[in-house]
Amino acid sequence: MQKITPFLWFDNQAEEAVNFYTSIFKNSKIGSIARYDEAGAKVSGRAKGSVMTVSFTLEGQDFAALNGGPVFKFTPAISFFVSCKTEQEIDELFKKLSAGGEVLMPLDKYPFSEKFGWVADKFGVSWQLILASATQKIVPCLMFVREQHGKAEEAMNFYVSVFKNSRIHMIARYEKGEDKPGVKHAKFSLGGQEFIAMDSGLDHQFTFMEATSFVVNCEDQMEIDYFWEKLSQGGDEKAQQCGWLKDKYGVSWQIVPKVLSEMLQDAQKSEKVMKALLQMKKIDIEGLKQASQTL
Repeated sequence: MQKITPFLWFDNQAEEAVNFYTSIFKNSKIGSIARYDEAGAKVSGRAKGSVMTVSFTLEGQDFAALNGGPVFKFTPAISFFVSCKTEQEIDELFKKLSAGGEVLMPLDKYPFSEKFGWVADKFGVSWQLILASATQKIVPCLMFVREQHGKAEEAMNFYVSVFKNSRIHMIARYEKGEDKPGVKHAKFSLGGQEFIAMDSGLDHQFTFMEATSFVVNCEDQMEIDYFWEKLSQGGDEKAQQCGWLKDKYGVSWQIVPKVLSEMLQDAQKSEKVMKALLQMKKIDIEGLKQASQTL
């Protein structure tokens, strides 16, 4: 299991989106599906028995999707950078991902690439496609805009300090006259997984939103306590619930024990576990275990 899993919040299209993504990316498959029990349905307003989350794999990388209602919308502040080895591959992916969506940058030649395009698909998720080879096919990209502009390098240094097996690989900064001072393009890795960061001083009408978050898969309570303390420092306390937090840069994380998915898959225990989970901010593994054993 990856240490960090991208998590996508949909209104009522998680299954449709996952079916779409796994049909267009190679080495992809749908994993487990969890459904709303009575407790989860009551809080979320979703129908009992309807699909709650879907785990899936794209190009060998883990993702998860949620039907959470029309609470949050995807924005280009977090996108997914896809490296394509051939022109045929990038042309086909761009055509499929742009169908019914919005082209943010046309597929064309740019100073930084022989072929590149940026699109928000029909579900609102943003993808940057580039003609290039890479060890990690799909890479999350964080764009720091508005009040977060200029903080990309600071954020990378912070994240690298929090996660083991992490480092900054490269930083290209804006030259005079290109944009406001900041990071033009940077690559870093967290727990061995690659990420991209950039600043943009343009007048964007969006910023980071909970629609795209990152699940940190924790082995035990010690890890949960560690990541919760580090990532929540200086963040938005109002956004802390059910293992979710928003850090000081506005990026959303879910600090989750690996054992939680097993508990929620157990039909006899899932509702009790969910009721206990809904009362928590930081997840308490022992509290979930005790709830699962109550009569």
